[in-house]
Amino acid sequence: MRKSFLVAALLSLSVSGGAMAQQQQHSGTPEEQKACAHDVQKFCRMVMNDSDITVLNCLQQNRAKLTKSCDHVLTDHGQ
Repeated sequence: MRKSFLVAALLSLSVSGGAMAQQQQHSGTPEEQKACAHDVQKFCRMVMNDSDITVLNCLQQNRAKLTKSCDHVLTDHGQ
């Protein structure tokens, strides 16, 4: 599913950073992916098909509106 892939990719980018993350396999537990899937759909639907960095930026721009579970995932990954 595209939204699960995006969340996993976001987590990978937050952990590894930069071009190296784009070359690595995506990470993120199923629980972490589920925690942010709704937020990605709700707040970042228009950029879901853009780069993973764009989706991460969207989540960060909507930080105050995110569910506690997604906010916690981003915080745990240094975002």
